[in-house]
Amino acid sequence: MEEAPKRSSQAGYNIENGQEEPSGGIGCCGYILYALSMLTIIITFPFSLCLCIKVVQEYERAVIFRLGRLLSGGAKGPGLFFIIPCMDSYTKVDLRTVSFDVPPQEVLTRDSVTVAVDAVVYYRVKNATMSITNVEDANRSTRLLAATTLRNVLGTKNLSEILSDRENISHLMQTSLDEATDPWGVKVERVEVKDVRLPVQLQRAMAAEAEASREARAKVIAAEGEQKASKSLKEAADIMIQSPAALQLRYLQTLNTISAEKNSTIIFPLPIDMLSVFMKK
Repeated sequence: MEEAPKRSSQAGYNIENGQEEPSGGIGCCGYILYALSMLTIIITFPFSLCLCIKVVQEYERAVIFRLGRLLSGGAKGPGLFFIIPCMDSYTKVDLRTVSFDVPPQEVLTRDSVTVAVDAVVYYRVKNATMSITNVEDANRSTRLLAATTLRNVLGTKNLSEILSDRENISHLMQTSLDEATDPWGVKVERVEVKDVRLPVQLQRAMAAEAEASREARAKVIAAEGEQKASKSLKEAADIMIQSPAALQLRYLQTLNTISAEKNSTIIFPLPIDMLSVFMKK
């Protein structure tokens, strides 16, 4: 479906895709005023140049209105441009990228958890004419829309998604803002979710849940270790039963280890042969 041309009644021009098309002249009175203004400029030349010649920087554009109508040719600049003091008024538009912090928003997530989320938005004016003629204050409107979009997007997400999927949330916000601000001549370049603040009670509950989960995993790991150790001890015992000398060597090795770690311990070695009688019984 084709979009209808955006009409600016104030400027008297049809704005479509950033192009200006004249919808009418300045009228008879306008031409008379134009002639008188030019005559005044010629009479007061060269002093009138101080009021007629203006300069805009490389990163700026000037949107000129002549008797309330948008001047043909679009925004002027960078460099020098000429205006008629009695007829023209102009507005400078900064084309540099602007960043601002979205104030913390109290958001109720889809799983009924209240969180405070703030973000940072980077945008720039890509069409100076549209940013002046189609919206009263493009900067303020973009800021308000960013706060509203942040609440709307996060309201459709669970808490786990907000905490773990910030990249997709930022991309979704950037796409929504860019589509909404396109008629204003504003390009949203990047949106980043800065911080997600949870209530204190919820933080304590999540910490307790995480601690219980860690303890459960530790118990499972310890039980698995005991199971593997018991299997290894059983296999070792089966091997030692087949060789009595191996059991004797293991016994002497254990005595050596105890005497090395605890020098004050008194050890009375008992020959293993004396115990073999009791082991047979």
